[in-house]
Amino acid sequence: MSFKLLAITLLATTAPLVSALGAAKVLNSCPFPVYLAAVGSETSAIQTLPATGGTFAESPFTLDPKTGGRTLKITREIDGLFTGKPQLNFAYTLDGANVWYDLSNVFGDAFAGYKLVEKSADAGCGVIEWASGTSPGGSQVKTCGSGNDVTLELCAP
Repeated sequence: MSFKLLAITLLATTAPLVSALGAAKVLNSCPFPVYLAAVGSETSAIQTLPATGGTFAESPFTLDPKTGGRTLKITREIDGLFTGKPQLNFAYTLDGANVWYDLSNVFGDAFAGYKLVEKSADAGCGVIEWASGTSPGGSQVKTCGSGNDVTLELCAP
């Protein structure tokens, strides 16, 4: 087998593995903009998600080489991540064929009074729902196949 044919065969067999991973998504249905940073061993630039339809996707799911997990940190103030303002954390960890996901608040309740829903595209997986934007308490960690997107909707209907 020639080197060129071997390289093409390897690419063809590994490409589906990469494209088979889902994404961590955020949909802003709130009547106000929100600000997001993707955090692992490094912090991304702050992204603005405009009111009523702004979106963000970390695609595909990322395995951080140092921390393992990733967190999408969301605040209502552009500098909120760096000034101790209330933040909502959508954390996930890619674990081979599975992705573990969670929702938590830090420094207060940034979305108090607004419904939050975090769920997989696979309806058979766990849903995290905070009816009033505050944690109902207890562990909220869910798991699902890593081939499915997990979406957090802010100010869900």
